Amino acid sequence: MEDALTITGLCKRYAGGFALRDVSFTVPRGYIMGLIGPNGAGKTTVIKLIMNLIRREAGHIQVYGLETTEHEAEAKSRIGYVSDEPHYYDDVKLRDTASAYAGFYKRWDRELFESLAREFELPLSKTFKRLSQGMRIKFSLAMAFAHHPDLLVMDEPTTGLDPVFRERLLDRLSEFISDGERSVLFSTHITADLEEKADFVTFINRGKVMFSQPLDQVHENYAVVKGGEELLEGGRGELLSGVHRGQYGIEALTSRAGLLRQSMTQAAIIERASLEDIMYFAKKEEDSDLQNHSE
Repeated sequence: MEDALTITGLCKRYAGGFALRDVSFTVPRGYIMGLIGPNGAGKTTVIKLIMNLIRREAGHIQVYGLETTEHEAEAKSRIGYVSDEPHYYDDVKLRDTASAYAGFYKRWDRELFESLAREFELPLSKTFKRLSQGMRIKFSLAMAFAHHPDLLVMDEPTTGLDPVFRERLLDRLSEFISDGERSVLFSTHITADLEEKADFVTFINRGKVMFSQPLDQVHENYAVVKGGEELLEGGRGELLSGVHRGQYGIEALTSRAGLLRQSMTQAAIIERASLEDIMYFAKKEEDSDLQNHSE
């Protein structure tokens, strides 16, 4: 049985120097995959490539076994897409926009759309350009859910949403995948949302996949380590990244927490790393590399 989404060897280069390099990961059926990484890491590029909004240079993308370049219309009909900056016709009323888009989807459900519009308190008589950022996201969400997609692809969907609605959306995502067939790819900077709801996490940094693992495995492998300079002795420094020296010693990240615990002979604190910790120390490592290259 095919995965909901399979990405293999995806590459994309930009004139400014950024490159997406050999990105590969899968989103199994019935799960939520969180996509994380610092600003400029390549998350939005990956999502635009999934939606064929930009052209890939190499690699394959399959949605429930359908190659997205060969079966674009069918693949897209199975995706509910929510952009961080939704684009609809500025001067068209929301109700009319929904009616126009309905023709593109065989499974468009007018009653579901109208129910979501009431739940989200969408002013259907208003034009898109008169909406706040939060309302634009809500409209995009209603449009995405209304055609009964099998895969939700969302790029920063909680941007501009109030905390109460954000929590309601996260609960709805759990309901969405409850049949074991539908899945979610969820890119966000609000890592607390993923800590609560994600089953898997893919971490992209500088255009490369650093890991793609079940969330509980990430928590088992990654830890924040605090202690003295002895942390860097006896080869232990090779297990650390994003090393930060402060007034009271060293703080760093390890992706091999179990091995580091076995090798410790001096007092040290080893704490489970959150997704936010992992992103923070990855940025420290990146800044350190850039500084070394400039010297």
